[in-house]
Amino acid sequence: MGNFGVTEILLILLVVVLLFGGRKIPELMKGLGQGLKDFKKASRVEDEPEKMKTEPKEEDKK
Repeated sequence: MGNFGVTEILLILLVVVLLFGGRKIPELMKGLGQGLKDFKKASRVEDEPEKMKTEPKEEDKK
């Protein structure tokens, strides 16, 4: 269980094409890609304030 072969993957792709149609799949993939891009961007924005807190400013060094 959990090991997918070529036959299983092709069967899943066939079901997806039958459910959504060939025209709708590129739109779904575009939405998925945009969602991942936004998620990565949001996680990077959260990391930046931490870096700013730990690094002293150039004015503080003088």
